[in-house]
Amino acid sequence: MTDPGFSTPRAEIDQRIEKLQRRLLQEGIDGALILQNTDLFYFSGTIQQSHLYIPAQGPPLLMVRKSLKRAQSESPLSTILSLNSPKQLMTLIEENGLAPPAVMGMELDVLPTNLFFSYKRLFPAVDIRDISIPIRMVRAVKSAYELNLIRQAAAFSDQVAETVPHLLREGLTEIELAGMIEAQARRLGHQGIVRMRLWGAEMFYGHLMSGAAAAVPSFLASPTGGAAVSAAVAQGPSFRKIKRHEPILFDYVFAWKGYISDHTRIYAIGRPPQWLVDAHAHMLDLQEQIKAMATPGTSAGDLYSAAIEMATRKGVDAYFMGAEADRIRFIGHGVGLELDEFPFLAHGQTTELEEDMVIALEPKLVFPGEGVVGIENTHVVTPSGLEQLTHAQQQIVSI
Repeated sequence: MTDPGFSTPRAEIDQRIEKLQRRLLQEGIDGALILQNTDLFYFSGTIQQSHLYIPAQGPPLLMVRKSLKRAQSESPLSTILSLNSPKQLMTLIEENGLAPPAVMGMELDVLPTNLFFSYKRLFPAVDIRDISIPIRMVRAVKSAYELNLIRQAAAFSDQVAETVPHLLREGLTEIELAGMIEAQARRLGHQGIVRMRLWGAEMFYGHLMSGAAAAVPSFLASPTGGAAVSAAVAQGPSFRKIKRHEPILFDYVFAWKGYISDHTRIYAIGRPPQWLVDAHAHMLDLQEQIKAMATPGTSAGDLYSAAIEMATRKGVDAYFMGAEADRIRFIGHGVGLELDEFPFLAHGQTTELEEDMVIALEPKLVFPGEGVVGIENTHVVTPSGLEQLTHAQQQIVSI
């Protein structure tokens, strides 16, 4: 049985379900069938192999294939039943006093196509629609309970960052240093999994790269990539040895009880060239300006445009968030249970910020053949702008 202290409170789950139900009614959807692990955890408190049915009106129904006993110990929901086959879904829905849906929402942004077709065959009379945007918008605004966990994750992020100068020494390979840092994170309680929603996106603990290797681009939707240990991974630390007077990028995620803090710091053995120090200072200044602008009601796309204008005025736009064709077109992203949550501070995004959204703001400069400088912190949206949650030294830390 799971320790009750690890369980999501019933009032928290009820509040989340009520928010989704309001959106279902607005969209004209009779109910949502939720399968993805992160969404299951958010709305039920468990990731056991389940189907969670949330009607637009009425109590939710959690139907579990494996493990039923663990789901019952983890989830505060009232109705948790055994499910042997998806063929039983509609029968169980009706047997528990709920009307079978004519229009049903599913997470079509993450549901594999073969599974989608199998559900279409199971429910030929049901109109299946994408419910991913309403789910992600509900999840974008954090509760006090969630903010408390993210603040705890941010405090652990700072602790990990503060260990780096004590571990760093010339001649270590990137992968050796990464392993020592990750061991410390694990000792503090890092869950060991960093969840991402975007198809094909994956990450371990984060990126630890030095000098020119940090500026090697990759497939990931990130300004940094890294030489990596092989083409099978194509991101992150490599076997390259760390040298003196070069920037060392530490871009790590701390995941605590499901919730994420994302931050970046720059270190160096000795002092890097002054032009890199100056470039880093530009990113610190840009961060502070965006933080002040990011108030509720501000368009996410407008913040991206403002950041581009600032980088241009500072004369570093050619390297801002990547170089040339490998540049990404965002400066920040929501975080919560996943690393790539709403909102995205990206080109063309019309989403307006809301109080208690949580955003990782990450202005960075990527200089091919030289390295990466910049900053990233996790913030919460408040009426006066972004409140920074990660507080480790933001200047380049030279040892």
